[in-house]
Amino acid sequence: MINQRPSHHVTAGHLPAILWVLLSTFLWTVIFAAGKLSGGEIGAFQITFLRYVGGFSLLSGAVVAQGRLAQHRSARPSAHFARAVCGCGAAVAITWASTRMPLVDATAIGMLSGVLTVLLGVAVLNERLGRANGIAIFLAVVGVAFVMLGKGAFRSGLFLIPALVAFLSAAMFALEGLLISVLGRAERPGTVMLHVSFFGLVLMGGPAWLEWRPLSWQATLSCISLGPVGLIAQYCTIRGYRAAPLSVVAPIDYSWILFSALLGAMFFGEIPGPSAWIGCTLIVSGGVVLARAHQSS
Repeated sequence: MINQRPSHHVTAGHLPAILWVLLSTFLWTVIFAAGKLSGGEIGAFQITFLRYVGGFSLLSGAVVAQGRLAQHRSARPSAHFARAVCGCGAAVAITWASTRMPLVDATAIGMLSGVLTVLLGVAVLNERLGRANGIAIFLAVVGVAFVMLGKGAFRSGLFLIPALVAFLSAAMFALEGLLISVLGRAERPGTVMLHVSFFGLVLMGGPAWLEWRPLSWQATLSCISLGPVGLIAQYCTIRGYRAAPLSVVAPIDYSWILFSALLGAMFFGEIPGPSAWIGCTLIVSGGVVLARAHQSS
């Protein structure tokens, strides 16, 4: 018997999957840049709260209208709550950091989440750290160092603090990814999305109230609409990841860096310097190595 290894080659048949993931990544780029796009006038907690208002309203309304609320009860509410804590924390952190440093730099540091997820797998799930994983981690860490040193992060707190907050978002994204992996094996996708929307709404209510600023109805509607946009982004991710191997679609997530660079240049005049591009290239390279290592295993 001949054992065939999974193919890493991208074919024309993978194009729809790639486009789904590209669309998802673009939508998340806009969502996490919302604070910066508002000119810093709307706080990260308020934006995140209003996003959950929009997402939960749409999801719960659809579930109730279909009479399927009972089908989405979960025996793991604590796991859903923990996932919501991580998701809310990551969203607030990357939104806050993006308003105080160039978008592409915040994104590059946030993309460390993939590396941190691997380390969590080693620490929590007793997974083995292979050679390829080690190379990926090295490339990503060196890449982030290029980004931070290029901005003088260790000479001034002006950049260091937002950079550390962006790193915190990466850590929380990694924790959330671990919990999603666990919940995804036991719960329906709709159940997972409904619970995180509900708990996110509850968690963000208090902090949002403390920093609340009166908004025009147009601004309020724009923030609420981020909820349905986030649901669409999740749908696109699911479609993409179902239609092609992980080694093909996972590296597409790193287009977040490219979209952030484009948004930063178009709306804020942020032109990445050589150190930022070198760092981003190293981080993306680490992500590609990581994705292919996972597919091989």
